[in-house]
Amino acid sequence: MSTTRGQLVVISGPSGVGKSTILRRLLARLPHLIPSVSATTRPPRAGERDGVDYHFIPLEEFERRRKAGDFLECCQVYGRQHWYGTLVDEVAPRLAAGDWVVLEIDVEGTLSILQKFPDALTIFVEPERPEQLDERLRGRGTESPEAMARRLEVALRELAEAHRYRHRVVNARLDDAVDQIAEILRQAGLPEAAAT
Repeated sequence: MSTTRGQLVVISGPSGVGKSTILRRLLARLPHLIPSVSATTRPPRAGERDGVDYHFIPLEEFERRRKAGDFLECCQVYGRQHWYGTLVDEVAPRLAAGDWVVLEIDVEGTLSILQKFPDALTIFVEPERPEQLDERLRGRGTESPEAMARRLEVALRELAEAHRYRHRVVNARLDDAVDQIAEILRQAGLPEAAAT
């Protein structure tokens, strides 16, 4: 059992800002940071694994669990039929054990989390210029023009909410953004990795 106090960390940012890449690098560097695996009703994409990338839950089961209060936060994303959410049992036992748990969720989810965990450490990742989001999303080549327009509309709304976060980090250069967030976590008390 860990002797450190548990801490909930929330990382958000608009689509295309690079938050998933930042989080992967943080998790590789900071062994005491534990990711919470989100649940979704969408089908797995190629290469995704249940329980690793997401908990893939059928819509009926998701709805039943939502009504039962099994989620800390959940919402339909990008106006589609698919739901995403954070399960209580992904977070609460780990916090009780003194672990640092990180969520990668949207602004709406963050506001729900803050109602239950007002001391959550919130970090918003933003682009140097809003136009970069459009460039990055187009560069992915994975979205229809309609889906991309929807993502950009949501992204601009999320950028307008960045002031609600305790920390804001501009992802102008990936390594610098990772370093800056790692330092924020260290200053907040994240245990250092043991020397090897």
